[in-house]
This record gives sequence, structure tokens and C-alpha cells, in this order.
Amino acid sequence: MGRINPYTLQMQITRMFEQGQSFFATTKVQDWLKERNHDPLEYDIIFHKKPAPPGSKEVMVVEIELRRKDGQPVDPWLQEQVNLHA
Repeated sequence: MGRINPYTLQMQITRMFEQGQSFFATTKVQDWLKERNHDPLEYDIIFHKKPAPPGSKEVMVVEIELRRKDGQPVDPWLQEQVNLHA
């Protein structure tokens, strides 16, 4: 079982982009996929910077898009979990 982290993956990725560490974001998502028994090499990982929702303390949020390299659709549950908010 993976470590319990009080921050969602999306929050961690957004912080990495804010701190200029976006280079490590792909590795972070790959590790997240491995923890959930998915092969990260089967996925393209795309990041989308978007304005944070109104009322949020954040200025921007980074949305994570997963695409399977074999053209099959990504499991909707997995795509939802990767962008899960706190």
C-alpha cells in the first residue's frame, strides 16, 4: 500500500509547476500510476495549466491528462482519480 499523503496528486503537481520543478512532474505521475498497478510506459502524460476555480487560494491549477499509447480509452475512474481534488 502506498504512503498516505494529505495532498492530492493534482495539488502536488500544481505546486511543482509553481516552484519551477515541472521537470519532475511526469516522474511523480508515473510513480502514482505504479502505486496503482498501472504500467506508466503505457501512458502519455499531458499537463494543462488552467486558472484556479473562483474562491480558491490558488492562482492556477494543473490538470493531468492521461492518454493510452495503444489508442484504447483511459479508464474513466483512473482519469478522475489523477485529478481528484482534496
